[in-house]
Amino acid sequence: MSLKKWFDQNWVDIGSKKKGGGYKKCGRSKQKKDAKRKYPKCVPAAKAAKMTKGQIKSAVSRKRSKAQGVGGKPTNVKTIVKKNMGGMISDQRRAGAAQRGFGFRGVF
Repeated sequence: MSLKKWFDQNWVDIGSKKKGGGYKKCGRSKQKKDAKRKYPKCVPAAKAAKMTKGQIKSAVSRKRSKAQGVGGKPTNVKTIVKKNMGGMISDQRRAGAAQRGFGFRGVF
C-alpha cells in the first residue's frame, strides 16, 4: 500500500462508538475532555466495518492491556490475530494420509 493511500484513508477509533452508529475519529486532543479518554485503537473505517464484535473487542483489549507511551511512542498491536495453525497432527489424520498414499513424513 502506498503512503498516499494510507494518509487518504478515513481512520477511526474502534474503541469508542458513536451513538448514531459508526466510530469516533482516530486520535486524542490535548483538551481536558480527551485527556481521560483511553488510548485509541485506530483502523481504517473500511476495515472496522468488516470486523466482528468479537474481533473489535479482542483488538481493543489487547491494545489497552499494553503499556502505552513507552519511549514517547504508542504501542502497536495486531488488529486481527489468526489462530495458530502449527503443532502436532492427530493420529487419525496421520493414518488417513498414510492410507491415501500421500507419503507421510512426520509433522509438517
